[in-house]
Amino acid sequence: MRHFDLVIIGSGSGNSILDDRFADWNVAIVEKGIGPNDAYGGTCLNVGCIPTKMFVHTADVAGAPEAGAGLGVDLERRGVRWPEVRDRIFGRIDPISEGGRHYRAEGSSNVTLYTGHASFTGVKQVSVRTAEGTETITADRFVVAAGGRPLIPDVPGLDQVAVHTSDTVMRMAELPRRMIIVGTGFIGAEFAHVFSALGVEVTMIGRSSKVLRSEDVDVSSRFTELAGQRWDLRLNRKVLAAQKEGDQVRLELEGPEGKETVEADELLVAIGRIPNSDLIDAAAGGLELSDGGKIAVDDTQQTSVEGVWALGDISSEYELKHVANHETRVVQHNLLHPDAPISADHRFVPHAVFSGPQIAAVGLTEQDARQRGIEYVTSTQDYAGIAYGWAMENTTGFAKLLADPNTGLLLGAHIIGPQAPTLLQPIIQAMHFGLDAHSMARSQYWIHPAMPELLENALLNLPLN
Repeated sequence: MRHFDLVIIGSGSGNSILDDRFADWNVAIVEKGIGPNDAYGGTCLNVGCIPTKMFVHTADVAGAPEAGAGLGVDLERRGVRWPEVRDRIFGRIDPISEGGRHYRAEGSSNVTLYTGHASFTGVKQVSVRTAEGTETITADRFVVAAGGRPLIPDVPGLDQVAVHTSDTVMRMAELPRRMIIVGTGFIGAEFAHVFSALGVEVTMIGRSSKVLRSEDVDVSSRFTELAGQRWDLRLNRKVLAAQKEGDQVRLELEGPEGKETVEADELLVAIGRIPNSDLIDAAAGGLELSDGGKIAVDDTQQTSVEGVWALGDISSEYELKHVANHETRVVQHNLLHPDAPISADHRFVPHAVFSGPQIAAVGLTEQDARQRGIEYVTSTQDYAGIAYGWAMENTTGFAKLLADPNTGLLLGAHIIGPQAPTLLQPIIQAMHFGLDAHSMARSQYWIHPAMPELLENALLNLPLN
């Protein structure tokens, strides 16, 4: 039984823990891999944020003819060379993934890389099953960063049809003519934008009455309205069964008007993700789990077992790469300085949806504030009300702010429209450093006629006491 100073399970953000300060530590990294190719580097690099945004940018470019029509410019999209699109993207990503694996396997004298499946068999003890056999290893310290995986619903017949998830859909051999997307969250919304912009007829199916229902109510309502103009939107539907009909996938639905069927060439299931805590048998390692299977951690990212930390999607409610990176820095410090631990800061966690249009948000939604009984005021500024919005002829986008009416401190911000994630960043900074709305609006220059005037006007419009 081999013993280490530190064992890291997962090669995503967990891989970033090690730097020169760990040069004299005896470390093991265990990585089963993720997705169809068992790639090194975690969800974000291989099947998440990075490749999806490369597809999103391609989709945005492909959508130029529609955007140009309203500006008096006649453009034409003659076709989409899907294999070239796909191979350009993964031609960048796959070498990075393989390079990371090679570096850990060959370039770090103090690191042992296990490529295989890890499962806890006791406290601070795991069994690693590789192609060469099974080995049990122990360590003084563990970091569990094994991520999550797509959730597949229990639908009769679904196991008999070809189902894509976000792990596989970007590597399709051919671009389909029609696609069904089950799920109305951010994964479904992003892929619906990508494939519809590339010319695919998209049918989106959701159980609720809104797309992106967890967003602020005004943002979700606006996005749902626009989604209905782009995609065949089937809301308030339950999927009863799935079957294969020749080369087609057919779903039987139940909705407000009874039963109906939809069919397409490809099916993408995007109803959410689940943590991999069951795959590594975290409970056998003494790790306390939440009702949803997340590994429970305290504010220092330590689990219920002393000397075992967890980070990223396997423990975090946010499931965002920038959160995992922040938690990585916290765990890194606490490994090196156990007598002076620091806490993770999850007060102002932003997120973005790279669909069409883009969405970005931080802090409380209006429905959150109402539910919690928090006093607040709001203001909304349309893109159409600023000069650059005129230039874009944007009539649907807006920024919505929530603030404390007495202090002027911002409680939340929600933007739907072009470059929403970029526009949101100054609001995140203001919330983090306690800058009130009046000071933010009046104590600095705002470039005219740039898009940040959207925020300037929204700040000035807040009806503060």
